[in-house]
Amino acid sequence: MAKIYTKTGDDGTTGLYGGGRVPKTDARIEAYGQVDELNACLGLVLAWSEPESPWFGLLEQVQRDLFDIGAELASPDPVQSKTVWDGSARIAALEAAIDERQAELPPLKTFVLPGGTPVAAGLHLARTVCRRAERRVVQFATSSPRRPKQILVYLNRLSDLLFVLARQANHREGRAETFWHPASR
Repeated sequence: MAKIYTKTGDDGTTGLYGGGRVPKTDARIEAYGQVDELNACLGLVLAWSEPESPWFGLLEQVQRDLFDIGAELASPDPVQSKTVWDGSARIAALEAAIDERQAELPPLKTFVLPGGTPVAAGLHLARTVCRRAERRVVQFATSSPRRPKQILVYLNRLSDLLFVLARQANHREGRAETFWHPASR
């Protein structure tokens, strides 16, 4: 059996998908590391969810998408390593999922505080991690000869979807949302 540890990263570098090594502090590593953290957050949400919940299959697909995105970000040459990700259909699917779920929710009149059921709170956490991943991909894009436009659009839509799913999770459980009210001054 192959060992999980290779010791090749002991010097503070890591291997890229398709070859080459970079420091573990490289903007590329930070970008796909944040995408990986987001994927782990979604795994936690799925662990708390029933398989028949209306978001379960959708989030499993999102996890697959995030692996594809991570592979593209981890590859110095996505064409050569065959990791080029065409997300146009996946972005459209996220938009359709947002519209479908938002239709069952009451309209918002103010900001919602993160929380509610454990699933909703997990989705809110995943949303904030998604926003961080988006910022890291933007940071990577400024230093990269290629601009991962579809990845940025996907992450932007995904954070919106996670917000709507958090609201849906609370709504389905009859849990009232907590609204933000500015502190009186």
